[in-house]
Amino acid sequence: MAETGSVNGKSVNCEVECVRGCVLGDECPNLEFKAQASKFIQETSLDQILQMAEAAVQRRRLERASEPPKWVIPDDF
Repeated sequence: MAETGSVNGKSVNCEVECVRGCVLGDECPNLEFKAQASKFIQETSLDQILQMAEAAVQRRRLERASEPPKWVIPDDF
């Protein structure tokens, strides 16, 4: 979830208002994360990123498979 920042006392919903680029500039609360993401992308090969994604998908599948079934009983039953 994107953080909310403010400029000139006005609240900014980054997820909505920064779709085409940050409107807060140097006051953006997400600058640290942007730098971390850029560094990760520069230092990590695409193959490694794809392997991480596949491992995450597999882990998620195993977690869901090991959960007991969830029964949903309709209210009008």
